[in-house]
Amino acid sequence: MAQLSDDAFAFGGELMRVEEALALVGERLPVVAGVETVPLWQADGRVLAEDVRALISLPPFDNSAVDGYAARTQDLAAEGATRLPVRGRVAAGHATADLAAGCAARVFTGAPVPPGTDIVFMQEDVTLEGDAVLLPPGLKKGANLRRAGEDVAAGAIVLPAGRRLRPQDVALAAAVGCADLPVRERLRVGLFSTGDELREPGEPLGPAQIYDSNRALLAALLGRMGVEVNDLGRLPDTRVAVEGALRSAAGSHDLLVTSGGVSTGEEDHVRAAVEAAGSLVFWRLAIKPGRPVALGVVGGTPLVGLPGNPVAVFVTGAHVLRPLVARLRGETLEPLPAFPVRCSFSYKKKSGRREYVRVSLRREPDGSLLALKHAQDGAGVLSSLTETTGLVELAEDRLGVQDGNIAPFIPYGLLW
Repeated sequence: MAQLSDDAFAFGGELMRVEEALALVGERLPVVAGVETVPLWQADGRVLAEDVRALISLPPFDNSAVDGYAARTQDLAAEGATRLPVRGRVAAGHATADLAAGCAARVFTGAPVPPGTDIVFMQEDVTLEGDAVLLPPGLKKGANLRRAGEDVAAGAIVLPAGRRLRPQDVALAAAVGCADLPVRERLRVGLFSTGDELREPGEPLGPAQIYDSNRALLAALLGRMGVEVNDLGRLPDTRVAVEGALRSAAGSHDLLVTSGGVSTGEEDHVRAAVEAAGSLVFWRLAIKPGRPVALGVVGGTPLVGLPGNPVAVFVTGAHVLRPLVARLRGETLEPLPAFPVRCSFSYKKKSGRREYVRVSLRREPDGSLLALKHAQDGAGVLSSLTETTGLVELAEDRLGVQDGNIAPFIPYGLLW
């Protein structure tokens, strides 16, 4: 795995916009994932390491799009129906033969059409008269015919390097003759939680203790990114313990992820531990929820430290961790599409900070979508994520919304 210099993230600013942070990641971080070849049925969700070119044209030959009768337009009457003798029958998977002038051929969906034919009549639209067929007028040349290469030309790039493969991508690769694909190896991500207050679900809780939900959340989110997650457990609130654990994990992982302990309190030890073990620029990102986010390098391995509140973990995970993982494995991320919705609430925010408001959607009688804000804003309110469907995004230069304003909405399903 690639090793980074300790100053890979070096930046002297105090507060950074999300785009600036991601631009710096793109400039300073290399792709660290290696390349392997996998069979098609193992390729879904993997990131392509190289462009995929079509080994054949698609379709590879002229073929019928329907069950019917193939003919030449030059044999059709200028006006009215045309009666042609039927000569030949071609089914899918069988070679075709030449067709004499002035004749039609019986063809089936997917079957190659005889050379020179340029129109196919659906069987429902014709009339059989013994060994002849009566073809109706009005059909244009090329109707119901799929020409060779009209979908993909042989040698064309059909899937670009950097794409995270979807089922339809795998299907296209199969259709153009690829039995296997070169993909990026799965990133190995070491995952920690920090905090003396945390206990594992199922364990008895002591005074002032809570169950650790962040590690479960991050493991699930990272799993959806298609990486290999190594659960390294939770760390106590001491710098020595955090530093030792990070040093130990760095050499065997492509990325380290922590939650909690990255703010400026006396019991927040991740920052100091990373500075002692490597280097860290503490990015106070201009984002809410989730301002405390840290990026650094420990033993040549990048580290991202996320906030301790679960909603902040979810939001910064989507807008910081997801792009960082994509960069490390060579994935090309498309900008998240946002859909305009009408807000049913008023909300004020500070200039210079991007904010995400948890909302549910309701379709109005006129077909428009109405965004309903969750009753609680707190970054620790996990139910605000389970009881909503997405985030209204308020850009840095916006001072809020009023009831009835239009704002962009990102469904949770598009984040992961």
